[in-house]
Amino acid sequence: MDFVGRRNLFFLISFVVTLMSIISLLLPGGLNTGLEFTGGSSMTLEFQKAVSQENLRSQFTALGHPDAVIQRLGEGSFFIRTRTLEESQSDEPSERERIISDLQTNLGSGVEISDFFSVSPSIALETVNNAILIMVIASVAILIYITWAFRRVPSPFRYGISAIIALIHDVVVVMGVFSIVGRIFGLEVNAMFIAGVLTIIGYSVHDTIVVFDRIRENLTRGIGRDLSTTINISIHDTIGRSFNTSVTLLFAIMALLLFGGPTIQDFLIVLLIGIIVGTYSSIWIASQMLLVWETGDLSKLFRRLPLQFP
Repeated sequence: MDFVGRRNLFFLISFVVTLMSIISLLLPGGLNTGLEFTGGSSMTLEFQKAVSQENLRSQFTALGHPDAVIQRLGEGSFFIRTRTLEESQSDEPSERERIISDLQTNLGSGVEISDFFSVSPSIALETVNNAILIMVIASVAILIYITWAFRRVPSPFRYGISAIIALIHDVVVVMGVFSIVGRIFGLEVNAMFIAGVLTIIGYSVHDTIVVFDRIRENLTRGIGRDLSTTINISIHDTIGRSFNTSVTLLFAIMALLLFGGPTIQDFLIVLLIGIIVGTYSSIWIASQMLLVWETGDLSKLFRRLPLQFP
C-alpha cells in the first residue's frame, strides 16, 4: 500500500477530527473538570432508609447548596459534590458535620459518609498550572532527546518537531473526544486524566521513534530511490509491530474497563482513545509531516491557501 501517496487523505482526516475536537473543547462545558481543577468538596453518603434524589436535592438547597451535584450510586447511596465546605472553627462543628446532622433530622434516616474529598480553589489553580508546566517540560525534553538521537541524519531537528506535532495532535484529539464522551456520560477531568494524557504522550512518542528509527536505518542503508519511497518502506516494516502492540494493549484496557473499579475508569478511557490516536499519528502524521517538510511540500501547501482578506 502506498501510504505516502495517500498522505493528503490522512492529513484531511486529522484536520477534520482535530477541528471537531477544538470546537467541542471551546463550546460551553467543553471539559467537565473535577475537584482537582475547580476546587470543592465531594462525599459519598450512605442512607439506612430509602431516600429520593429529589428530596435530597431540596435538602441541600435549603442548606445553602443549590448548585450541588447529586448522583445516585445505588440503593441508598449518593455521590454529592458541592463548593468547598468550611472546616470547624474552635468548638463549632464543621459544615460537613452540620450537613449530616440536618439530613438525619430532616430525612428521618441515619446517614454515614463513606468517602470525603475536599480541594481549595487555590490548590486547584496550582494543579492546573502544574499540569500545563508538566506538558511543556515533557514536550521540550522529547524534542531535545529526538534531535540528539537522530543527530547523524540530515536535519535531525525536523524529526523532533514532527514528533511534537504528532504529540500535540494526539493530546488535542484525546481531549476533544473525551470532551464529547464526557458530555454523554458525565466523565470528569481529574488527576487520573492527567496521568492518562502523560502516559499517552510517552506511548505516542515511543511509537513515533520506532518508525523514525527504521527510516534512519533505511536511509543509511540506501533503501529506496528517494525519501518518499524510504518512508513508505519504513512504514511497511513497522506497521505490523505497531498494530500488534496497540491491539494487545486495547484488549488489556477493555478487560480493565469491564472488570476494574470506577476509580480508574477515566484513566482507562483516556488510554483507550490515546492508543488508537497515537498509533494513527505515529504512522500517518509524524512520518508524513517529516516528508512534506523535507521535500518542501509544506511551504507549497501554505502558499496555495487562499489568504485573501476582504
